[in-house]
Amino acid sequence: MDLQPKSKIKKSNRKCKRDMMLRDKEVKVKLSEEADKVYQELNKIVGEEKLKGIESSFHQTLLRSINRVKNLLKQNPFAGDQVPKRLIPKKYIQKFDVDNVWRIELADRWRLMYTLTGNEVEIITFVMDIFNHRDYDKVFGYK
Repeated sequence: MDLQPKSKIKKSNRKCKRDMMLRDKEVKVKLSEEADKVYQELNKIVGEEKLKGIESSFHQTLLRSINRVKNLLKQNPFAGDQVPKRLIPKKYIQKFDVDNVWRIELADRWRLMYTLTGNEVEIITFVMDIFNHRDYDKVFGYK
């Protein structure tokens, strides 16, 4: 007799499948042109702040948050929240031809949107967007 609830069995089965999928595969994090532009601009601003002796700012906090998430995604590409397929914005489907979208929160209500692709050798975590909550709401059609 199985004493474990079915919901726990499903979750543990999903975890096993994910673990098997990750086994012996290199995980790469790549940024879209748009996401890279945000990331590079943030790096530039933080560099200028450091030269001015500014040790703590919104920009520095956000950059640390993005770097932390990039490292987290290298360890666990499934760390974010998966967006239900029916809610995937057309922008991502048309521009990146994706069928899965994941969201992970950054500092100060910013969001990082990514998709997962891969093959037998590697998993690619492709970052499509890095944006503030207002822009996130626009992309997903929230008011």
